[in-house]
Amino acid sequence: MQYPSAWLQGASLGESIAGRLRLQIIGGEIEPGEILSENRIAEGFGASRSPVREAFRTLAGEGLIRLERMGAVVVGLELDAVKELYDVRYLIESFAQQRLASRDNAALIARLEQQIDGMKLAARYGDCVEFAHQDFSFHERIVEEAQHTRIRHLWTSIRSIVMTVILLTTEKEFERGESRMIEVAEKHRMVIEGLKSGSEEKIREVVRAYFDDSDATLGRSLY
Repeated sequence: MQYPSAWLQGASLGESIAGRLRLQIIGGEIEPGEILSENRIAEGFGASRSPVREAFRTLAGEGLIRLERMGAVVVGLELDAVKELYDVRYLIESFAQQRLASRDNAALIARLEQQIDGMKLAARYGDCVEFAHQDFSFHERIVEEAQHTRIRHLWTSIRSIVMTVILLTTEKEFERGESRMIEVAEKHRMVIEGLKSGSEEKIREVVRAYFDDSDATLGRSLY
């Protein structure tokens, strides 16, 4: 499993290494308690130790590893931590959508509908990576459209883990077949209907329903 190329544009070598390790840690290929050696990781990526240190600092900041004298100890990401992450997502996205309630969202809605179509096309072609890219971009576009500096900073702080979780859950859900993925894509229309309503109360209800359903998918797909 690889990140979509669009997610890696402009990334430094350290960021690319962090991305690969993040996928392996959250996906369970690297297990909690395992010790990561700077030298071994650097050799595996054909890199110097400097970008590996950068990657380790990033992953430590995300709580996925713990830096110790003998190396980096993998902490991992338990289901409870993922659910807490989605609690933060809920707060961010609910706020962003309510902030957009009184605006003219015609252009945004048209773009979001295109991304739903992109998800459905990816489902038909069995492309889970492209589906994940369209899914993540759908949510990020709403956050960016809210034009709130502090909310954007908060989103940035969880962005990489959110991308990874979406990619891994999408890969697992693809095993349930095309019809399931079309259903996942269509679920995003409830978000659009909330924005179209122009009602903050309706948006709160819609976002809560969306994330309640996502909780069930997380439990089934990651653990």
